[in-house]
Parts: sequence; structure tokens; C-alpha cells
Amino acid sequence: MFTLRRWWDRHRIQTVLAGLSLGAAVFLRQTQGAVLYETYQLLARPFQPNLERKSALENARFQELQERLTELESQNQQLRSLLGYVSENKRSGITTPVVGRSADHWWQQLILGRGQKDGVKDGAIVMAPGGVVGRVISVTPRTSRVLLLSDPSSRVGATVSRSRYMGYIRGKSSNRVVMEFFDKVPDVRQGDVITTSSLSQLFPAGLPVGRVESVNLNKSPAPEAVIELTAPVSFLEWAVIYPHAQSSLSRSSPPADRESESQP
Repeated sequence: MFTLRRWWDRHRIQTVLAGLSLGAAVFLRQTQGAVLYETYQLLARPFQPNLERKSALENARFQELQERLTELESQNQQLRSLLGYVSENKRSGITTPVVGRSADHWWQQLILGRGQKDGVKDGAIVMAPGGVVGRVISVTPRTSRVLLLSDPSSRVGATVSRSRYMGYIRGKSSNRVVMEFFDKVPDVRQGDVITTSSLSQLFPAGLPVGRVESVNLNKSPAPEAVIELTAPVSFLEWAVIYPHAQSSLSRSSPPADRESESQP
């Protein structure tokens, strides 16, 4: 016993250190060094740059570039579609961006980025891929104000392409308009194509407007049809302005198909 005590007094420090080392080795093996790594990170952090912040900034920048690329691809697709539409149209038009639109009058009017200095005149026709958008009702040197077909005050003469029955359309503050027929029993059905009337003085004849979505022949005082506009009025960003030679006539005589316009 005395001998063991003397051995312990002489070797206890080495024994304790060896036990601690053995225990630490077993602990590190069980935890796969996670505690040691975290301790190292904590001690070394004051001497290293903020890697987390740098990584977050790089990720944010990467996301921004991706979003910009997506937006540019979308704009490029729209411009390609518009270019194809302009090249297919025999008349020369003025391509223009939409530069202004009020949330309170989203379906009534918009502002285009071309004006008198670009050759735009009051009464010009505004179109987009799909068909008619509206017509210019006022012009400044650099901009043009457009009355949309979807404006409730808008009245445009229209024709059923298949049967040639006529009427006029009025806006509903949406991408749908109502067509009221002159005949009591018009030949119209769902899916019919609607174009501008040959009697129109505000629009040239035969311009595409939309397709018949539903028909109500019992509507009083005249049969009606709901027309879905084919031009993307709700999200329009680009358009084409075409001159209309007959627009000056509409100021001196009432139109035959009861069209009207309303300026703000």
C-alpha cells in the first residue's frame, strides 16, 4: 500500500494527463471533432473577414443578376413579338413604349412615349400584337394620351366577321367589352371574330378587336355579346401608332355607327 501511494505521488500528474488525453480522444471520435471545429472558429473569428456577410452579399448580387437577366429576356421576347407584328403589317407605324398609366384609370387611358415631334397626330390608331388597343385623343410634343377600348366611355363600331352583322362595343373596365347589335336577331355565336366596322369613321375597317365569349339575345333593348379583347390591354408595355386619314372627319360629322370618345 505504501509503495502504491509513493508511485501515485510520483506519477499522478502524468496519469491524470494521460487519462484526460484518452478521454478527449474518445470524445472527439464520438463527436467527429465538431466541438473542436466550433471552438477554433470562435477563437479565429476576430482575425478573419466576415465570411457569412460576404457570402450573403455575393448570393444577393447573384440573385439580382439572375432577376435582371430574366427581365431582359422577357423584354426581348416582347420586342421580338412586336417586331414580327410590325413587319407583317403593310402600313408603316410608330413603335412606342407605354410610359404612363394611372392605377385609378388603368382600363381607361395610358400615355405613350411618342408625340408631335415623332409625327403622331390626334386621332391616330393604337394597336399591339392581337389587335386594336385604342386611339390617340391628345398629343404633346413628346407624348400621346390614348383612350382605350376598355374605357366605359369608349364607343367603337364593330362587325361579326363571319356573318357581317354590325353593332358597337363599349368598355367594361376589364379585358372584356360588350357589343350591342343593331339587329334584333343577329347571327352571332361564341368564338366569332369581331373587327372594326366598315362604317366607322374613328377606326379603319377590318381591324381585329376580339372574340365572342358569350351571347345574350334576350337582352333589352338590344341583343348583346361579351367580347374578349385579343390585344394585351391589361399588361401592355409596347404599342404601334398608325395614322388614320378619316380621323378629321369625325370632328365635323356624327359617326354612322354611334361611336363616341371622351377626353379627361
